[in-house]
Amino acid sequence: MRVLVRRCWGPRPVCGGPGGKLSPQWRALAGLGGSPCGEDGRGVRVREKPPWRVLFFGTDQFAREALRALHAARENKEEELIEKLEVVTVPSPSPKGLPVKQYAVQSQLPVYEWPDVGSGEYDVGVVASFGRLLSEALILKFPYGILNVHPSCLPRWRGPAPIIHTVLHGDTVTGVTIMQIRPKRFDVGPILKQEAVPVPPKSTAKELEEVLSRLGANMLISVLKNLPESLSSGRQQPTEGVTHAPKISAGTSCIKWEEQTSEQILRLYRAIGTIIPLQTLWMDNTIKLLDLVEVNSSVLTDPKLREQPVIPGSVIYHKQSQILLVCCKDGWIGVRSVMLKKTLTATDFYNGYLHPWYQKDSQAQPRQCRFQTLRLPTKKQKKKIVAMQQCIK
Repeated sequence: MRVLVRRCWGPRPVCGGPGGKLSPQWRALAGLGGSPCGEDGRGVRVREKPPWRVLFFGTDQFAREALRALHAARENKEEELIEKLEVVTVPSPSPKGLPVKQYAVQSQLPVYEWPDVGSGEYDVGVVASFGRLLSEALILKFPYGILNVHPSCLPRWRGPAPIIHTVLHGDTVTGVTIMQIRPKRFDVGPILKQEAVPVPPKSTAKELEEVLSRLGANMLISVLKNLPESLSSGRQQPTEGVTHAPKISAGTSCIKWEEQTSEQILRLYRAIGTIIPLQTLWMDNTIKLLDLVEVNSSVLTDPKLREQPVIPGSVIYHKQSQILLVCCKDGWIGVRSVMLKKTLTATDFYNGYLHPWYQKDSQAQPRQCRFQTLRLPTKKQKKKIVAMQQCIK
């Protein structure tokens, strides 16, 4: 995930002991672990072993699993890994809040809404899918720094949407990285622990998130059990193989029938379909494709299908399988349901819009009776439109 950090360097703080050794927070930021002098730059005694006092930053379902593992560890009095656990999340339009807040409230954990982070003393911070800017001053409040649970094998897929891009690009291997946040840059800190796993074939981003959230939670607990040692043995990320996973915009959901292959469209559906429905145009109206499927080879051998003159975007109803077949760059995809004013099955859409009597009575040109690429206005174009509307007023 992306965590940006403001720079506010002052004089380098040191311990009160001889030799001017780095304070634990600076040693942590350098990946060196706790200081032998046992105090941070504020004269507060620093713990050298568990139980830890943890402040957790998170929002979504992926983060919720990490919080659940921390809470279970705190409740396990025999192991004595977590002594104190408090939570920071972000405001949500929903009265219930985001998954992390819901879990924290149910578990009676103290919850703060960003930018409020409380005023308690903590040993280490943990971030998972938080998506907010953390200042360097905040990071330095934690003697052992802040750990980040990131769902990819860094340096591949740095950024806020690694799981989506893993599915979107057809990766066969992914994983989780426990890293330490560095000042000034995001997702570039030392790797404390990393595990790779195969991507299940045809899995959606949501399904993959479930797998990686459990893996990440277990890895986080493992690191916390040996926190000073993990920090001191952290390794720098490779300079090769860096890729970025930017946020997904509404424009990403617009299918480009002439440019995208059937495999690319199906990957797009698996990657973002549960977040943003894929979109296209039908007779100048936006239509959402709700349920996409791979087309069976037996359907493609249907003689009626071969007789049809088609171009990318052409829509044919296949009665036997009750799906819409849509032509793309290299073949076909299947669509079981759409939303055009209301949700319609493929059969409903055929009866209302594709049936020969409708085509005959329609004023639309034949070339319009197909799906066409929807091109949403860019930010600059939106600003121009708003400016023009204001001028008219």
